[in-house]
Amino acid sequence: MSSDAVSIKGGKGTAESSTTHGRLNQTASQNGQHGFPPRTLLFIFLVGISLALIFSNRSRGLPADYALCSREGRVYTVDESNPQTECIVVHGNKIIDWGKISPVSSVLPGAKNGLKIIYTDEGHIVIPGLADAHAHIMEQGLKRQLELDGTDSKEAVLERVKAYVLSTPDVLNDSSIWIRGWGWDQTKWNSPEFPTADDFDSIPILRGRPISLKRIDGHSIWVSQTIIDEAGALPDYVEGGEIIRDKNGDATGIFVDNAQALIVHPEWTDKQLLQYFASAVKEIVSYGLTSIHDAWSTPQMIRFYKKMADENKLPIRLYLMGNVESYEYWGDQIEQFVDYGTAARLTLRSVKLFVDGALGSWGAALQEPYSDKPESRGLLLAAPEVLSNLVRRFWDDGFQVNIHCIGDLANNVVLDIFEDMQNNHGLSLKERRPRIEHAQIINPTDIERFGQLNVIPSVQPTHATSDMWYAETRLGPGRIKNAYVYRSLLESSVHHVLPLGSDFPVEGVNPLLGFYAATSRLSVEGESPHGPNGWFPDEKLTRQQALKGMTLDPAYASFNEDRLGSLTPGKLADYVVLDTDIMTVEFPDILKTKVIATVIDGRPVYGKLQ
Repeated sequence: MSSDAVSIKGGKGTAESSTTHGRLNQTASQNGQHGFPPRTLLFIFLVGISLALIFSNRSRGLPADYALCSREGRVYTVDESNPQTECIVVHGNKIIDWGKISPVSSVLPGAKNGLKIIYTDEGHIVIPGLADAHAHIMEQGLKRQLELDGTDSKEAVLERVKAYVLSTPDVLNDSSIWIRGWGWDQTKWNSPEFPTADDFDSIPILRGRPISLKRIDGHSIWVSQTIIDEAGALPDYVEGGEIIRDKNGDATGIFVDNAQALIVHPEWTDKQLLQYFASAVKEIVSYGLTSIHDAWSTPQMIRFYKKMADENKLPIRLYLMGNVESYEYWGDQIEQFVDYGTAARLTLRSVKLFVDGALGSWGAALQEPYSDKPESRGLLLAAPEVLSNLVRRFWDDGFQVNIHCIGDLANNVVLDIFEDMQNNHGLSLKERRPRIEHAQIINPTDIERFGQLNVIPSVQPTHATSDMWYAETRLGPGRIKNAYVYRSLLESSVHHVLPLGSDFPVEGVNPLLGFYAATSRLSVEGESPHGPNGWFPDEKLTRQQALKGMTLDPAYASFNEDRLGSLTPGKLADYVVLDTDIMTVEFPDILKTKVIATVIDGRPVYGKLQ
């Protein structure tokens, strides 16, 4: 990129005083100031320095006021009134103007010599900061220590666990330390059957160790016999869950959905939280993400995020969905706050509830039996009346309610609850913006109800392209036509809103994987069960719809559309510079795109502007 002086005209913003946010506070916290145990203070200090080094010194030489311009007019604003422009003007932490390059006048009073202009390189584009409307930050950090994605057999998984033990001295020398990993998927194996606890004992170095491995969707765990033994006597029945058993009735080592709660994992330490957070956030900003809707924030995580916000060590915006694993009301354990912290980047005004499991582990609650498991209709994790009472309690306490629904029964039950609240109790769904997370398999009559009830479907396009190879086996040729219907859901929306996410670590962090999946309905290899035109191509989104779904729609779903989601004068200066025009190139080239800079509050948190 190059710089010069410029003036802009043709915009509608006005200059206003603001404080530039986004620089991390590099001053070490005082001993015990935030309640960390003394043994972790050195580690926390070192990781804090690491975070500071990652996210500071990127705006050296960058003035508070500048213009970012594309000579090719490739600034995509996601604003209907001016969808594409040449320049945006940043003043402090806000965009105050947009328009064409002009040497005539300055938009900032007192700027005698015009603004400093930063030109993007040829072929590069500017888009609003990308948001992931459904993700799991801490779990992404956890997964990075032992990733199981891409394994084609249980033997391959075991080899990765063995390699992890051998490469981790603390674990190698202490067989009592829990080993936790994430990402196995039996549907991708040559023999697509659930593994067992005995499989761990077949590897001498793994024998007798506590090992807990999450399935890729997070709705099942595979544990060792040591953990089963420590769990003690197991119940014969778990409401909303399943303990997979052998012919003798003994637990095999697979615990599905609510049954996972029988396995009590050690609570994460402050050291682990900081490690997982630093690892995940470094990756997040490298892919152009400026805002994350964290879809499962426990009280422990919330306390950690608040500490980071207090110390000005949140380089991204976080919209938290509080969660406690209980179907008894727990709203009094979750504190609500908006724009918390020195940089005003942390918000908690919503909760996350669960109704069913996942399709890959036969846990999605279906109205009719599974095609490949006719004895089962999946798992409804709570009775409808229990869930209804819980939703009403959270509603009365002022929370936005976001509910995990995969199967058509789960979606139907939740829409019934919201419809009853609106029609029989006079509650305004439009005002509170309830969300259904995933909205994967939907009865055709319920698609229209999403729009009629102002319920926001929050979807993950890469789930469609990951599941398309086995989903029809689960659902059959008829019901599969009502699954992953993203275009239909968008068209049913009164406000034309369809926030897109990834559900990482279930899928990859890179949001362009989702952009590609939404617009092509193809695997990264360019394939689909229906050929090169994509899987059910009528449900493709246009590129404009997909970009809005990753910017302005998540802003709307988090009550932030007036401040975020588009490069509109008056909004915060969150944007991304990409080296490829994803709005025009061939599909394969989308996946080759690199992030040049990720900017929050007008300051780079990744890459450089000059």
